[in-house]
Amino acid sequence: MTTERKLEQKVRSMETADGDGVKIRRIGGQAMQQRMDPFLMLDEFNSDQSADYMGGFPSHPHRGFETITYMKAGKMRHRDHMGNEGVIGPGDVQWMTAARGVIHSETPEQLDGLMQGFQIWLNLPGAEKMKPAAYHDFNAGELARAKSARGSEIAVIAGSVAVSFGAEPQQQLEGPLPAMTTKPHLIEIELAADEAVELSFNREEPAFVYVFEGATTGLKQWEMGLYSAGESLKLSATNNGATLLVLSGKPIKEPIAQYGPFVMNTRAELEQAMSDYRSGVLTD
Repeated sequence: MTTERKLEQKVRSMETADGDGVKIRRIGGQAMQQRMDPFLMLDEFNSDQSADYMGGFPSHPHRGFETITYMKAGKMRHRDHMGNEGVIGPGDVQWMTAARGVIHSETPEQLDGLMQGFQIWLNLPGAEKMKPAAYHDFNAGELARAKSARGSEIAVIAGSVAVSFGAEPQQQLEGPLPAMTTKPHLIEIELAADEAVELSFNREEPAFVYVFEGATTGLKQWEMGLYSAGESLKLSATNNGATLLVLSGKPIKEPIAQYGPFVMNTRAELEQAMSDYRSGVLTD
């Protein structure tokens, strides 16, 4: 008998700003980190007003976690202390492992038009927080995709997912990211009006569903649903359709000590990170 995931909690994203005044919607903070483990935060940016995003995210440090940037519209340029530089556009992904330390900037590459996307913070276990920094860029064509007869579409960024739309045959999709300790799964789904999808993935771990356009029968726009572990996740769009992200990972279950862009296990480690940054040795 298949165990279906159950919706246990709903959380609404909140409007805020970050970087140089970039307007975003955010789910995260200390109240949510234990529940979302191993994820720390989800930010959505979505505006066609250049004043809302043109300031970008000037040079800033990170230590102790990973960031996943997924673009839906517009372009973002990344530069970091290792000499890495590149631009990701619609459908592209950057998966950055800050680990021991990264100093980088993220700058919009357009003066007008829609800028839409997400940045997700994924924690690292204590044993991996000081490993060398690294990053992977994936273009839209590298993501595993499937479409339904009615026009719904799924894109798998990370993880292995079995998917079926209604009575259509099941398909197995594998995202391009290599295996990782936290077993991250990151999936985008665009559901046509009144269409349903069933997903099977990471069945021993909880799942998180964030609806950013339209609505499902259980979640409104800008709501995240926290679902139990289980073999099957069933989602149905309303008559306006729905576009959403599905996240899942293996909880780390370690203490979290955070100050802004530094995420460690203890206060002493956090103070060391801040001292290293002030001394210019964060990335050594």
